[in-house]
Amino acid sequence: MTARLADIAAQAGVSEATVSRVLNGKPGVSAATRQSVLTSLDLLGYERPVRLRQRSEGLVGLITPELENPIFPAFAQVIGQALTRQGYTPVLATQTPGGSTEDELVEMLVERGVAGIIFVSGLHADSTADMERYERLHGQGVPFALINGFTDKVKAPFISPDDRGAMRLAVTHLAALGHERIGLAVGPKRYVPVLRKIQGFVRSMEDVLGLPPAEAEQLIQHSLFTLEGGQAAASALLDAGCTAIVTASDMMALGAIRAARQHGLTVPGDVSVVGFDDSPLIAFTDPPLTTIRQPVTAMGQAAVRALLEEIGGTPAPHSEFVFLPELVVRGSTASGPGGQSAQAMALPVQQVSARHTRDAQNPTGG
Repeated sequence: MTARLADIAAQAGVSEATVSRVLNGKPGVSAATRQSVLTSLDLLGYERPVRLRQRSEGLVGLITPELENPIFPAFAQVIGQALTRQGYTPVLATQTPGGSTEDELVEMLVERGVAGIIFVSGLHADSTADMERYERLHGQGVPFALINGFTDKVKAPFISPDDRGAMRLAVTHLAALGHERIGLAVGPKRYVPVLRKIQGFVRSMEDVLGLPPAEAEQLIQHSLFTLEGGQAAASALLDAGCTAIVTASDMMALGAIRAARQHGLTVPGDVSVVGFDDSPLIAFTDPPLTTIRQPVTAMGQAAVRALLEEIGGTPAPHSEFVFLPELVVRGSTASGPGGQSAQAMALPVQQVSARHTRDAQNPTGG
């Protein structure tokens, strides 16, 4: 192996250590140097490691955390269609409880020579996860783009909704209806979208209702991003006297409606509920759900464009593309104890727009 490394290093005009880094998929080697080493392998008649062989131009991996929440199939459909229009074949890889991990799915896709990978709400969104896994992916020469959960520890294009701005839309709407005791039901605090929603909620409660941050934080409940999780969080918020509840997903919102009914309350007569995502079919629930629409189509298409630029060798800026959400008012919100007129219920739907910012730590100031 030593002689082999020496031969390759001499042919490529680099050190043996550099050859070793390339062969083992380690980061810290420029694209030009990596290509020089791989070319030297070919010229000397050595077989490339499987993970370093020529990648198929036809396959792009799409990794999602699950498919039970309808927002993830919605993303998969948009991204799959966009890839197909560009001549690529999407390969959907989904994590399931007790099944393959994200790292195992990545390894499987890399072994199959995918041209790139799009991650939707992956480990990058977990502030406690080790981000070195993405550096290793860079080291293997695999382009990727990420949706939701920005971190400056990963150098890649990120696509995100404005979670802070979403909370301002929800709080402003509910305050206009006369609600003052507004609660927030969100997922585990370690996730970046959750942290941003908390920031937006606390700031909006102070700006719109004059509630001190310490008091607003008492109106936040953490649970799972599921119907049962929303039910548990909402039950605690109702016990705390909340007349309106903002949730971090439509599934949690359905759980909040169930909790209200178990408390002998009606929605929206006694309690108003706001979801997040505007998942497919959510307009047909009972009552139809008022929600913050995540611009799935625009975000999915942007992720595909960013990835294809990476694949094509003209990388998109390694910062965050932030998409503004939209308030969709339906039947799960109504006048609260403040007795505001029904006119507030007809607040105009906000228009979706997108902004790209290099200040990814505070993309919109919302």
